[in-house]
Amino acid sequence: MNTCSSATSPALTGPDTPFAVVDVHRTRRNIARLRARAERLGVTLRPHVKTAKSLDAAALLHGGTPGPVTVSTLAEAEAFADAGHTDITYAVGIAPHRLPRVIALLRRGVTLRVLLDSTEQATFIAAAAREARTGLPALIEIDCDGHRGGLRPDAPGLPGIGRILHEAGCLDGVLTHAGESYSARTAGERRLAADEERDAAVSAAERLRAAGLPVRTVSVGSTPTAHAAEDLTGVTELRAGNYVFFDLVMAGLGVCALDDLALSVVVTVIGHRPEYGWIVTDGGWMAMSRDRGTAAQAQDQGYGLVTDLQGTLIPGLVMTAASQEHGTLTARDGGALPDLPIGTRLRILPNHACATAAQHHGYHVVDGSRDTGTPPAIEAFWPRVTGW
Repeated sequence: MNTCSSATSPALTGPDTPFAVVDVHRTRRNIARLRARAERLGVTLRPHVKTAKSLDAAALLHGGTPGPVTVSTLAEAEAFADAGHTDITYAVGIAPHRLPRVIALLRRGVTLRVLLDSTEQATFIAAAAREARTGLPALIEIDCDGHRGGLRPDAPGLPGIGRILHEAGCLDGVLTHAGESYSARTAGERRLAADEERDAAVSAAERLRAAGLPVRTVSVGSTPTAHAAEDLTGVTELRAGNYVFFDLVMAGLGVCALDDLALSVVVTVIGHRPEYGWIVTDGGWMAMSRDRGTAAQAQDQGYGLVTDLQGTLIPGLVMTAASQEHGTLTARDGGALPDLPIGTRLRILPNHACATAAQHHGYHVVDGSRDTGTPPAIEAFWPRVTGW
C-alpha cells in the first residue's frame, strides 16, 4: 500500500481526473456491520473480493489477518494467495483449461474450491484430481431463483454429480446465490429471498447427505440477502461483496443509505450547454461504466448522483448521460442548474460499485470522518487486481 504522510498528503484537488476515491471510514463501517450480523447468525463470513479487488481493502475484512474469501477470477485467487490467503472459493463455473492454475494453487497449500453444476464438469474435475493425485475441493452450484447457473435442489442428477465428486475425494458441499434479490424492493421481499436462498441450499445438502454423501460446506449469500437474513439454520457460511463499498442500486433497494456509499469518482467540469441544461464533465462511461442499474428502480439515478469534494450531495443534480470521456449533468425535473464554473471538481456516486471500480487501476483513499471543511486529504493509494 502506498501511503501519504500527513505533511505531504495531497487533497482531492491534486490528481488528474477522473479517478476513483474510497472513503475508508465508510468502508470500515460497512464491513463491521455485516461482520456483526454474521456473528449473530452463527455463520462464517466469506466476503467476496470481486468488488474492491484490493488486498488493502481485504486487509480490513478480518482484522488484518488473512481469512476466508470468495473470488471471481483466478487472477484474484493467485494475488490473494500471494498475500497469505489460504481459504478461497472460486465462485464461477469451472472450465477444463483453468484446472492447471487451480492445481498449482492447491499444491502451494491453498484450499481453493471450484464451482460446477453439471456431470461433465464433475467428471473432468474427478479425472484431474486423480491424475494430479491431489484433492480438488468442489462445490455444486444450486439454483435458488432461476437467476443464473446451478441445479435446482430437486434436480434428479444432483446425487449422481455428488457421487462422482465424492469418489474422487472432491465433494466439499453446495453453494447458491440469490441473484434475483437485486430486484427485491421491500424489506419483506429481501427476507423472503434470504429464506428461499437458505432453503434451496439446505435442501440440496440434505438430499446429498440422504444419498450417503458428506457435505461440509453450505454456502449462501448476496449483499441484499446477507443483510436481510434472520435465520440461517443449516448454513455454514455467508458470502457478500458489494457491501464493502455499497452503491446507488443497494441504496435504492433500501439495503443501505446514501451515507454508506464508500466509492465515488472525482471528475472536473469542462463545459456548459445552457441551451440544453447541461453541465459537461471529463468523466464519461470510461470512468463510471455503462451500468444503469437504477433505471428499473422507483428513482432512476442516471449514471450517478453528484456531490462536492467534501462528499455533500448537490440537491437535484444527476449524471444523466455519458459518452466515452464526457459526462452530462442535468437538474432533476428541469430545475435550475447550480453555478459550477469550468475547473470545478465534483464526485459522482455510482450505480454499481463493481462495474465502476473495474474502470480504474486503484483507489485514492480518504477518511470522511475527518471533516475539515476542505477537500479531504488522500491518505493512501490501493491498487486493484486486474485480469482473469
